[in-house]
Order: sequence, then C-alpha cells, then structure tokens
Amino acid sequence: WGSKDSESCPSKLSPETFLAFRICALDKLTKDTYHVRFALPGNSQLSLHPGQHLVLRGIVDDLEIQRAYTPISPANAKGYFEVLIKCYQTGLMSRCVKSWRVGDTAFWRGPFGNFFYKPNQYGELLMLAAGTGLAPMVPILQSITDNEDDETFVTLVCCFKTFESIYLKTFLQEQACFWNVRTFFILSQENSPEQLPWSYREKTHFGHLDQDLIEELVSRCRRKPFALVCGSPKFTEDMAKCLLCAGLTKDSYFLF
Repeated sequence: WGSKDSESCPSKLSPETFLAFRICALDKLTKDTYHVRFALPGNSQLSLHPGQHLVLRGIVDDLEIQRAYTPISPANAKGYFEVLIKCYQTGLMSRCVKSWRVGDTAFWRGPFGNFFYKPNQYGELLMLAAGTGLAPMVPILQSITDNEDDETFVTLVCCFKTFESIYLKTFLQEQACFWNVRTFFILSQENSPEQLPWSYREKTHFGHLDQDLIEELVSRCRRKPFALVCGSPKFTEDMAKCLLCAGLTKDSYFLF
C-alpha cells in the first residue's frame, strides 16, 4: 500500500523541511524578472491558500540563504506551481536564480502567511501592489473570478516604473473583463499617455501612489473596502499610513 502516497510526497509541503521541486519551464519576463514553473508529481496540488507564500533556499559561496515568494499559479493548479522572481544586481538569491536551467531542482518549504481569503468575506478588495508585490494578489483575484458564487468587487492597483515592466499583462487584461474587477496602473517613470495602448490610457496614472490618489480610490470603491498591500517595505509602510488617513481602520487592511 502507499505507492500512491509516496508518489505524491513532494507536494505535501512542510514548513520545517525543504523539499526538492523540478523546474519545468523558465521565462524571462523583463530584463530582471523570471516566471518559473515547478513540477508537482502526477496531478497533485500544492494545497496553499490563495496569497500564502513559500520559502526558497539557495546556496551561494557555501552560504545558505532563504527568501520568501508567493506562487502566482491558481491555488487549485494541478501538477505544477509558478512563481515570479525579481533579480537584483547585488542579490545573493539572484545569483542562484540566474543560474537555473529547465530540469534543475530548487528547494522549497511552506506554506506560510496568515491571510486566508474566504469567498464573499469582504464587500470589496482594494489591492495595492508594487512590482512583484503583484504575486499574492494574482491567486486571490483568480479564485474570485473562478468562483461564480463569489461576488466580491476588486479594485487592483498595480505600480510599475514603465509600461514595458508591467508583468502578466494578458492575465490582467482578462481579469479586467469580469464585471466585478477593475484594474489601474501607476507608472513612475513615464509621463505620456500617447505611448500607451488605447486600452490602458483611461486607467493609467503617472507618478506615484500618494495620499490624494488613495483617497480617490477608496472613495470610488463600490462597497466598504478591505485593502491588501504588497511591495517593498517602504511602499507597504507608506500605503498603511495613506489608508489610515483615508479613513480605513487598522483591521481593514492586511500588509503582506
């Protein structure tokens, strides 16, 4: 007995123990960001809640390093999971990631994270994401649009430097077609709408996500919003302040 059990072993994640997963696809999305797919045995699933993260282990110069990443694949994806990884010039983990090839293995443990999304728990989710901070929003958004009984409104605000650097454009365009989803883009290093495709012009702001814009976004929410924030530590801290000033209470936002 148990031949089935042993096959599905690696998909039974453990928070304590690192398990090996094979890289089955690797795409370079931008000059510094990779979209990586890992194989799960058979048709097994990771069994993560949307928005939970995993910890990746890397070894560089005999030094062990660990970094957290949130899978962007749907929570119920079978046989694989996917992550977005941004590489930094001086980043240690980035050296590992840049050396990866299809067929290599990487070691993960988890899941971690204490935001558990339940359908229809909130009237509206206001998602504020900067760069790869988009990652935890993706499976949560997907779980809402995949579930016909989930009537949560979503306002997703994505902050990037340039139009070129926006990740997952096709996915975001598809999601924006749902009746309950709106997407906005904030580009900090561009300033001319003429450079953008028509479909982006009305929903793109130039500059930074600031107090005025947060207040406008909150006021445009169709129901009382619960905010989810993910980005750099500074972005997260700034957004928390802006949300409080815009009238949200400490229990009406979650910082990834």
